[in-house]
Amino acid sequence: MTSPLVECIPNFSEARRPEVVQAILKALAEVSGVQILDTHSDSDHNRTVVTLVGMPTAVEESVFRGIKKAAELIDLDQHTGEHPRLGATDVVPFVPISGFSMTDCVEMARRLGRRVGEELNIPVYLYEEAATRPDRRNLEDIRRGQYEGLKTEIETNGDRIPDYGPRKVGKAGATVIGAREPLVAFNIYLTTDKVEIARKIARSVRFSDGGLRYLKAMGVLVEGRAQVTMNLTNFRKTPIAQVVEFVRREAQRYGVGLHHSELVGLIPQEALIETAVWYTQLDQFDSKQILENKLHFPEQSGILSEKKSPSEDFLDQLASAMPSPGGGSASAYCGAAAAALVAMVGRLTVGKKKYASVENEMYTLIEKAEELRKKLTQAVHDDATAFDKVMTAIKLPKVTPEKEINQKAKVQSAYINAAQVPLNTARMALEVQELSIIAARSGNLNAISDAATAYAMANASIAGAGGNVRINLTFIEDVKVTAPLAKDLKGIEKEASFSALEFRKILKERSNLTFF
Repeated sequence: MTSPLVECIPNFSEARRPEVVQAILKALAEVSGVQILDTHSDSDHNRTVVTLVGMPTAVEESVFRGIKKAAELIDLDQHTGEHPRLGATDVVPFVPISGFSMTDCVEMARRLGRRVGEELNIPVYLYEEAATRPDRRNLEDIRRGQYEGLKTEIETNGDRIPDYGPRKVGKAGATVIGAREPLVAFNIYLTTDKVEIARKIARSVRFSDGGLRYLKAMGVLVEGRAQVTMNLTNFRKTPIAQVVEFVRREAQRYGVGLHHSELVGLIPQEALIETAVWYTQLDQFDSKQILENKLHFPEQSGILSEKKSPSEDFLDQLASAMPSPGGGSASAYCGAAAAALVAMVGRLTVGKKKYASVENEMYTLIEKAEELRKKLTQAVHDDATAFDKVMTAIKLPKVTPEKEINQKAKVQSAYINAAQVPLNTARMALEVQELSIIAARSGNLNAISDAATAYAMANASIAGAGGNVRINLTFIEDVKVTAPLAKDLKGIEKEASFSALEFRKILKERSNLTFF
């Protein structure tokens, strides 16, 4: 199975200090599983655009490190440049490549945004597909007033409250993180140094002023030449060739021509083929006529190939004659499966117009469910390890009174841990159960039976984990230890039993489904 791939194109507000750019690139490249495909620095814009691709978890960690390094080295109070900017790391878009959906990219943007806000103390705004508000979909709306304007407004203007992080701007500014389709960053240089002509052309061509759909543009002066700098947000619906001819026609109005054009970062092959077909008028063209498309290229190995070590199937281990993994691990496994189902319901809800009003709630649901799934999956191994430690302690030698005392203390300690691990499993399963109620109440109605299954599995996880807590408590001699553990377990079970009535009510109201 091919590993999922995601692309990220972080924009950093620095190009005039090569040592700073190199330090950021080094931070990005520290994470294995990531490949930097392109770096584009423009000293007039004072901006560096990096294109990297890799496995999702690796890309997410890599970009976090890049943002952290940029915040350490870039002071927006000292920054100047032609390109609008809000932060040291100005914008971070994630783009799905293969085996990774737009919804996955949105989740990644939100996770990274929360982490940047909490750990780096940088205000974060979500945009495009990850936006939490309609007025924050467009980057230019968020970047209004740039860094200087945000500094004065973020603490007083309610519309500028960030999605994550503090309501205060430091020298690293703010960062905009999101998810979007492939974008083509395309610049056209004119045969003049009169930047006002470039600005007039930009106003004519960009969609916000009545121009071409899916096109953003502005006029700037770069290397002594007027430039129309553009972003094509959907090259299929607004082709590059159409943009070039529009700019050419507008330039002629002012007695100037097109000097040359350039790409910033990478471009999908499809966009260039489409442009070539348009200009050469190959009306009967078929992509099968491209030589390279007829050739077979073996799958690349190395940096973009996920290397997995073989492992035994958990259920085979559970069915074996070995005493671990056992019931505690099975309970955690059941809880992890319940969390996975909750996440599935959330993902089947987001992006649907019918459920637009609960989309933010569902993304939060997905994040919490995935975090619990991760922890409960770890609990599968932790429980088996806890049992193994009990057995190891029991087998310690007791040949002297001192060793017997030591052995007894080790056994007691091991049993306490063996009780705490499933207790924590029950606690997490209760959280999953609460999430399954939200999924049933607000999620996609077509997946309500999946939410109900999640609830049932979480309930089973609580019951199984509870039994494992109690069996281990019988071996612990200190009542000061057992009493609070038993009390905590009863509290968890009581909350779980109370929720059953609410859950049945939701099922009946939404679908007349009888599940319990």
